[in-house]
Amino acid sequence: MIIAGRAWVFGDKIDTDVLAPGYAMKLPPEGLAQHCLEAVDPDFAKSVQPGDIVVAGANFGLGSSREQAAISLATLGVGAVLAKSFARIFYRNAINIGLPVVTIDLTQEIAAGDLLKLNLAAGSMTRLKDGYHRDLQPMPPHIIDILEAGGLMAQLKRKRGL
Repeated sequence: MIIAGRAWVFGDKIDTDVLAPGYAMKLPPEGLAQHCLEAVDPDFAKSVQPGDIVVAGANFGLGSSREQAAISLATLGVGAVLAKSFARIFYRNAINIGLPVVTIDLTQEIAAGDLLKLNLAAGSMTRLKDGYHRDLQPMPPHIIDILEAGGLMAQLKRKRGL
């Protein structure tokens, strides 16, 4: 599974209220996604491109267990989230909806706008401008299968022939 895109760099403790603000929760996913991260970067939702990669610090996705936080990122086309650590529920929600999440601390090594290439099955990250490389923990085949299917429900439907 290869993902390539621009890096969007954020700090520690990006919570679910910033990813999916409470005042916008009544909107459909496409409308809610337009408010994703606006409290931190007002241009994020307007400027992020399919495949772009969010790079963040510690405890990404803390707060409420709202699945909409991961859905908002996926709806915007974010290819993956790399963070020093994740809130457990956010991590599980992301995998369940097909959004790759990788635990690694890159906030001091990657700048906003850097072009990155990830190989999740092999466990590698490369910054394209200079070939800088970091090993990632390879994702297990069963997680890659969920991600490639587009999420857990899509994988189950595929396996059942639905």
